[in-house]
Amino acid sequence: MSKLFVNKDKMSYLLRDLTMQVLIYSAIVCVSGVFLWILFDLIRGGSTLLSWQFLTDVPRDAGRAGGISSILASTLLVLLIALLAALPISWATAVMLTEYVPAESPFGRWVRYSLQVLACVPSIIFGLFGYAFFSLYLGLGFSILSGGLTLACMLLPILVSTAEAGLRAVPESYRLSAVALGMSRAATLFHVLLPVAAPAWAAGLLLGIGRAAAETAALMFTSGYVDRMPESLLDSGRVLALHIFDLSMNVPGGDAPAFASALVLILLLLVINLVAMRFTYLWQRKKLNAE
Repeated sequence: MSKLFVNKDKMSYLLRDLTMQVLIYSAIVCVSGVFLWILFDLIRGGSTLLSWQFLTDVPRDAGRAGGISSILASTLLVLLIALLAALPISWATAVMLTEYVPAESPFGRWVRYSLQVLACVPSIIFGLFGYAFFSLYLGLGFSILSGGLTLACMLLPILVSTAEAGLRAVPESYRLSAVALGMSRAATLFHVLLPVAAPAWAAGLLLGIGRAAAETAALMFTSGYVDRMPESLLDSGRVLALHIFDLSMNVPGGDAPAFASALVLILLLLVINLVAMRFTYLWQRKKLNAE
């Protein structure tokens, strides 16, 4: 009789495990299917225009002809400015919240609450803020610099939250072992905590890049619509996401260039993701092997 109950319990556990496996793999298939569906649709609509000339030529006839070289240059410059401005502030804030400020302190809770509210602010509000502060008050006008700094403000909550989560996921025994060895806080951070938390920091960085590269509303008020090649950071520049929006909504006959531009944006994000993940893996392995 007891063996019968044992077998029933075992069958129940196996059934639950099988059910969970089916649900997990179904979710993976659904997510991958949606991505492949979007990618296939973009390839079908834009692969005929995609060529080296399309990447190196400037837009003509409101984007119906020519390429996207100036659009790509503006996009990369805006991303670079946004990351250079946001990464030091956000990662330093994450280190401060995890290593130097008690978790339940009023200051720490106020900073986290502010970041949560900031993450909920619509992008159009960031665009209006960037236009009022960077473009008008600071006199930057419609420029790549104004757009990049506006995007930096949008990236702060993503970068801070992911970096803080990565540092808090490091076991406390790592910190205690470093203290026992006489290591300073700075040495513990750079030689112990960062190599372990590097995947979480890289994930936050990739999320931030994806959010910034796909932004339209905020840059509509700050970086502008001009599609010529920028000569300085104070020139106006149209980014890829805004170019796609303009071609698909405001330019008759611009559907094919819009599909091709969207395909380039997806491929650009895939390349950035692969490079960032590979660099993070090599850096983490190098640091851990050195220890």
